[in-house]
Amino acid sequence: FVYKHFSFKLNELLALNENAIHLIDKNYINQDVLLNLCKNPNGILLVDEIIFKKDNINLDLLDEMCMIHLSKNLNAISLLEKIMSIDNNKIEWEYLSGNPNAIHLIEKNLDKVCWHNLSANINAIPLLIKNFDKIEWFYLSSNPNAIHLLEKMISIDINKINWDQLSSNPNAIHLLENNLNKLSHYNFLSKNPNAISILEKNLDKISWFHF
Repeated sequence: FVYKHFSFKLNELLALNENAIHLIDKNYINQDVLLNLCKNPNGILLVDEIIFKKDNINLDLLDEMCMIHLSKNLNAISLLEKIMSIDNNKIEWEYLSGNPNAIHLIEKNLDKVCWHNLSANINAIPLLIKNFDKIEWFYLSSNPNAIHLLEKMISIDINKINWDQLSSNPNAIHLLENNLNKLSHYNFLSKNPNAISILEKNLDKISWFHF
C-alpha cells in the first residue's frame, strides 16, 4: 500500500515537469496524475495514449478540470480535435477561445466562443476584424497585436478603450503618450517594458511595487 501511494504521488509530481514525462510509471495513473499531464505542454501524447486506447476510448476520464487545462494547452490542439470529433460538448470553449493555436477550431464554432478571451487572443485579430461588433474592448486593449484596431476605435469612440488595460500593452506607447490623463493609475504602465520614456518623465507616479 505504501509503495502504491508513493508511486501515485511521484507520478503526480513528475507529470508537472516538462522534462520528466518519460519517467512516469504508466501503471500508476490516477485522476491527479492525469490532470497534471493535461497542464503540461509535453504531457499531451501520454494523455492521448491514456484516453484513446486501441480497444477502449474513455473520454469520461477527462473531467471538467482536465478539459479546462487541455483547452488552454498550446500543444493540445490535435488531441482536442480528436475529442471534438466524438463529443464537441466536452470542449471548454471559454478557455479554448484564449488559445492562440486554436483559431481554426474557433472559426468553426463561433456560437460557442467567449468573446472576452478571444479579444485578448493574440492570433485572433483577423477573426475579430470580421466580427467587429462582438469585440470586448476592455480585453482587446491589452492585446499587443490589436494596435490598428485600437487606433481605429480611438478615432470612432475614444471612450471604448480601457486606458488602464492599454497601459499594459507594450505596443501602445504612442497611443498612451498623448492620453496619459486618461490613466487612473500607473500600476500597469509601471510594468510595461516599453514605457520607460514615459515613466522617466513621471517619476512621482510610478508604482514601484509593480515596476
